[in-house]
Parts: sequence; C-alpha cells; structure tokens
Amino acid sequence: MEIGLADTIGVGNPAQVASLVAKVRAAVPHIPVRVHFHNTRGTGLANVWAAIAAGAVTVDASIGGLGGCPFAPGAAGNVSTEDGGYMLERAGVRTGLELSALGSANHWLGEIMQRTLPGMVAKAPPFPKQA
Repeated sequence: MEIGLADTIGVGNPAQVASLVAKVRAAVPHIPVRVHFHNTRGTGLANVWAAIAAGAVTVDASIGGLGGCPFAPGAAGNVSTEDGGYMLERAGVRTGLELSALGSANHWLGEIMQRTLPGMVAKAPPFPKQA
C-alpha cells in the first residue's frame, strides 16, 4: 500500500509539495508516499527534490519526459526519468538507475518517434567525471 500524490497539470511548487508530503508523512508515517509531477511550468525537478526531502520514497517519471494528460490540454509530459535520476544521483541519493542506459533509451525512443524528447540530460554533452 502507498499514498500517491500527483500534480498532473504541473501547477505545484516546491514549497507546496514539501508541505503536503510532510503532512501526509506525519499523519500516516507507516505508509510510503509516491509522487507524480508534470513539468508544465518548469518546476518538475524542483518538486521531485522537495518531495524526496520531505519523505517521499517513489517518483513516477518517464523516459525523455514523455507523457501528458488527455484531461489537461497543454499539460507537459512527466518529469524525465534521466533528468530526475541524474539530479538525485549527483546529490548523493542512490536511485538504482543506470543513467547511461536511460540516455541510450532516450535516443532510441526519439529515433522511433522521429522527434527530440523533452528531457534535458540526454541532450547535454558528457559531464566530466568527479575527482
């Protein structure tokens, strides 16, 4: 069992997310919280960070940020799996994701769909290795 919190139209901000997740965790600390964000207004990754910091344990995401909602015309896709994974891994949060494989999947899917996917990490040049 888990509690799922979703911002399907992408209007939430990190302060709202942190407050809501913290309240849910305080009310039912034994039930894990899962979150789901769309990046309609560019706050998707910040909302992921706020949710994890407040105690969420699972994040819905999609390769390349694909997605949308038939009931919310104009809503952007989900937070990109590779963008969220990169952010969390670089901050020391272990995700279990293989980022290079996600980047390859992004490029492969983009070729099949014949378009560039919205996620950012797969478009970036390789990042220098940390010393």
